[in-house]
This record gives sequence, C-alpha cells and structure tokens, in this order.
Amino acid sequence: MYVYDEHDHTIIRERVAQFRGQTKRYLAGELKEEEFLPLRLQNGLYVQRLAPMLRIAVPYGMLNSRQLRKLAHICRHYDKGYCHVTTRQNIQLNWPQLEEVPNILEELADVEMHAVQTSGNCIRNTTTDQFAGVARDELIDPRPYCEIIRQWSTFHPEFAFLPRKFKIAVSGSETDRAAIQFHDIGLQIVKNDNNQIGFTVRVGGGLGRTPVIGSVVREFLPEKDLLTYLEAILRVYNLLGRRDNKYKARIKILVKSLGVAAFAEKVEHEWEQIRDSQTLLTDKELNRARSFFTEPAYETLDDREISASLAETADSDRGFANWLSRNVTAHRVAGYRAVTLSLKPTGIAPGDITDKQLEIIADLADRYSFGEVRATHEQNIVLADVKASDLHALWAEAKSAGFATPNIGTLTDMICCPGGDFCSLANAKSIPVAEAIQREFDDLDYLYDLGDLDLNISGCMNACGHHHIGHIGVLGVDKKGQEFYQVQLGGNSSNNASLGAVLGPSFSRADMPDVIRKLIDVYVEKRNESELFIDTFQRVGIEPFKERVYAKAD
Repeated sequence: MYVYDEHDHTIIRERVAQFRGQTKRYLAGELKEEEFLPLRLQNGLYVQRLAPMLRIAVPYGMLNSRQLRKLAHICRHYDKGYCHVTTRQNIQLNWPQLEEVPNILEELADVEMHAVQTSGNCIRNTTTDQFAGVARDELIDPRPYCEIIRQWSTFHPEFAFLPRKFKIAVSGSETDRAAIQFHDIGLQIVKNDNNQIGFTVRVGGGLGRTPVIGSVVREFLPEKDLLTYLEAILRVYNLLGRRDNKYKARIKILVKSLGVAAFAEKVEHEWEQIRDSQTLLTDKELNRARSFFTEPAYETLDDREISASLAETADSDRGFANWLSRNVTAHRVAGYRAVTLSLKPTGIAPGDITDKQLEIIADLADRYSFGEVRATHEQNIVLADVKASDLHALWAEAKSAGFATPNIGTLTDMICCPGGDFCSLANAKSIPVAEAIQREFDDLDYLYDLGDLDLNISGCMNACGHHHIGHIGVLGVDKKGQEFYQVQLGGNSSNNASLGAVLGPSFSRADMPDVIRKLIDVYVEKRNESELFIDTFQRVGIEPFKERVYAKAD
C-alpha cells in the first residue's frame, strides 16, 4: 500500500494545524456558521442529528494493522467505542466532540491517515474492488491508478469548489465489484487490439434523487492520458454544471441535459488543449505508483493438497463448511484465499465495529494477511492474502470475535446507512428495519437456498444505502411526520447494471419483515432451477410481486 513521503507528511500536518485554527476561531465566535461550513466539510466534519460526524478517508479501502489500532484508540478516547464502515470504503465516527476533532486529525496523521475531502463539493475518496490485486478475474491491479487519482485530486485548487460532490471508481476485473456505473466517473481497465492498457470511461452515473446509469464517453483512453482526460471532464463540469440548485448540480444532470454525445464532444475539445500538458503520465510516474503495490512474500504452496484437507475438515464441521462456502474467495496465487469478515451479525447495525474488534482485526491481519485489510463498499472487512492452510484457525478466531457470520452475499448481508438514528437528513430509521429483517430470516439453510440476494436500505433519497441498486431496495420516506418505507425491486450494481422499480405505496416499519417475506415467497414459487432473485425478477417482471404484497386479506 502507499507509504507517505516527507511531502505527504508535511502537507497533512499543515492541514491539521490550519483546521485547528479554523475550529478555534469558530468556537470563539470569530467565524460565522456559513463561513465554517465549507471548511469543516472538506475536513470530513458533518453536523448530524445528535452529534458531529467525522468521516475518515480510507483510500481505495486499504488499511494496515497500525492504522486499525490507531482507529481503535480514537474510538475509545474520542468517541463511544465504535465506528462505522461506509459504502465508500471510509470510516465514520458518530460521536466526536467538535473541539476534539483537530486532536483526532492530528492522531490520524501519525499513521498516515486524514479526513481531507471526505465531504464538500470536491473529488471524494476514489474507490475500487475489495479484491484488487488478488482477484482471479483481474486484468490488472487498479490500485496504482486509484493512488495516482488520489494524489492528483487532493488539494487540486481548480476542483476544490465544484458545483457538487464528485466520486470516481476504478475496476480492473471482468466482474464489476466497485459499482463503477453509478459514479460521476467510472473507469474500467481494458486492453485494446494492440494489447495496450487503457480505460473505458463512463460519466454521469449516480444515485440520490435522480438515479442514473453512467454513459460511455470514451471506449478506450490510453493509460498515460488518464489524468488529462479526467481534468478535461472536470473542467467541462466546473464550467457548465449548475450552481443555482444543489439538487440539479451533479454531473449526471449536466450529461443528461446536454446529451451524451454533446457532452463527450465538449470533453474531447477541452482534452485536445491539455492532453500533452504536464499532467500527462510518464512511465516513471506509473512505475512509481506501481512500486507501492508489490506482491507480498507469498509461499509456494500445493493448492490441491490444501484444498483436499480443507474439504475433509469441512465435511466434519458444518459451521466451518458454511463459512468456507460464503466468506472465502478464490485467490490468484495457489494456496491462498481472500476472506471476508462479516460485520453483519444480527442485532448489530450493519458496518458497525467496536474498538476492541478493530484491535482483534489488526491482530488477525498481522497473523494471517501480511498486516493489511480492505474495507468494502458492502460494509465488511477483507483479509486479502490468507494461506488456505490457516483458514480453520482464522475461522475459529473470527467466530469468537463475532466476525464469522457465514452470510456474505445473502439477504442478511445487507447494505444499510445509519439512517434516522444518527443522520439529520434521514426521513426514517434504517437500522431497526435491517435488524427486523435479519431476525425474520435467521435460518441459514433457507438463506443459502435463496442464493445471492442484495438487499439495500437507505433512510432518505440521498441513497447512502444504495437502495436504487439493491435487488430489493428499501427507502425511508416521511408521510406527515410518520416513518414509512418504499420498496424497489430489480436494481443491480454489477456488469448488467439496472435501477430498481418502485413496487407501489409505502409500508410501515412493522410491516417490513412481512413484506420482504412475501417478496421472497414469490421468488421461490416463480424461480427456475438455479435462478437467482434478480434473474427471476427480470424474467417475470414486477407484477407478481406487486399482486402478492398488496393482495387484500380474505
């Protein structure tokens, strides 16, 4: 993973000192609220329902064990002993005190972390596949490009005050696990006919009030042109994006209003003016970025022998077998696996993790995965480089720490925003709905029979829980001061991207487990052999689900 140089250390220290002064002036009444607002936002600080919220950047989801232990310390001393993993692979603190935030940022700087540009109308955290660098279907590791984008975009003076927030994702695999089609810019790493590395560039994706699937504006962008082309896109957006209405300010609105072809033409025209500028990537810079993502000290292992031993152990231990099937992923190196630690046990808010658990994960990372982990946009944690021969020992430790719920990819492995329990923007609570559904579907055999199924919950139209792209999406809505929940079906964040369709009128919180049960019953009745929920929905349409859910009792 990327290691700070002296320039990085200096600039982050200076930023902390600057924000400490700004906070002091605000608390002394020398800065007005509207003056402090953009300053605190670009340092990751929100004002929430009950307390400030601090969003900590985790570039492309990567953390080392030293950083995990520092986060544990911060949770313990500055918060209420836990933090939250977000859908942008970041970490959020829900209870910091405003006057202590500069101290938190100073402690983060000690371990090469920060909260810069995790909010505000700027380029946010660049995200990617949680299995980057180890996935078998990967063309090339996307992390060096993510790091290049991070360094280019951080403190970029031209793009510090965009019309609206801006999000970029990069995928290097055949299967899109980074939801690139729902980002302001989505980059798919490809090879052209001459075997040259480059990118297919999508622009204008996003969720929120106006969900949109991104459009391709360039089928192949040469690798060295990455930053100049991104710069051209941002310049067009910065010049033409609306600033009079924040609900119409995202780049997706600009692309839609101009039309994809006209937007792409403007980008190409701008790009021609700057494509040979100093932002053009050199071989030296590309190799420098790649040098931080070298292969760890893998051992030469006999995968067949280890696999046979694992199968024998699994035959005699059903709990281990379930975990092996659901939480363990194939690795490109023989004898190794990637392991997902579930943060979705029933009764715990999805994505929440305590200070003690952070320290346990740090220990697990040191023992089993070269001291590194990845936060996922599904709100779990991945140990990417585990020897297959260590899986049973890791499972036993993960189980005792509460990380071995064998539900990855199932209905109860749901994405869920903090909702009305914390967020001042939310129309309804999300966490109680998530828990009620988890308790309704607590039979693992039944979950496994249902197969892969994405259920996403958002507390408001900002869609932090990605409800638009869940196979089943749940949206909290306000009805005359009462909390209700709208259901959407048919969303998909992977290669065959789709947006969910609204089922019909909304439901009370008490109704939600029964509503989900009825939807699942229709799927079970209508599915063909080996057909997943999303496949059945696409084949039969929304009507059978609607008829069942809204049928009047006899």
